[in-house]
Amino acid sequence: MELSNRQEQIIQIVKDNGPITGENIAERLELTRATLRPDLAILTMAGYLDARPRVGYFFTGKTGSELFTEKLKKFKVWEYQSLPVVVEEDVSAYDAICAMFLEDVGTLFVTNNKSHLVGVLSRKDLLRTSIGSKDLTSVPVHMIMTRMPNITICEPEDLLLDAAQKLIEKQIDGLPVVNPVEDGLEVVGRLTKTNITKALVELARDQHI
Repeated sequence: MELSNRQEQIIQIVKDNGPITGENIAERLELTRATLRPDLAILTMAGYLDARPRVGYFFTGKTGSELFTEKLKKFKVWEYQSLPVVVEEDVSAYDAICAMFLEDVGTLFVTNNKSHLVGVLSRKDLLRTSIGSKDLTSVPVHMIMTRMPNITICEPEDLLLDAAQKLIEKQIDGLPVVNPVEDGLEVVGRLTKTNITKALVELARDQHI
């Protein structure tokens, strides 16, 4: 977070004199309490300061990078997941290619007649199939997809950092976000590198309030 000169002064005053009331901070800066209220609110929400009723403000001792990391570690998958793009297991490879291009995604999730996850279909799977001499309209996706249990998944309440680590370790474009149900996994979203990037950009912007 990029601090203003006054906010830097406030932090220094609290470091040297905390706990200290908002009124006392205002007196030292020769300003009114109302004038300082927005700065104190920003510094408290950002985590630089903490406040206790009838005690005052005190410095948390955390740096900007530490606060950035703390916030990132709290993000959950459900906050940034996208809508899943799903095809049924009997759909042809040709139709899957059409769906992939129309939806502009790199991964399709394959479900059975109960709408439960049974496979994942990547660009590589479809490219490998299309290079051959087979008629793509006659090849069902269940013949070329990656099957369970060889699918890396995540759940909505998983930490975003943990899901990002899976993407890196497995070198894949996206993860199906699933909810366990009685006899399978229900697909409720997808998490991609783009989602991770979006989270980082939003967090970086928040740091420059």
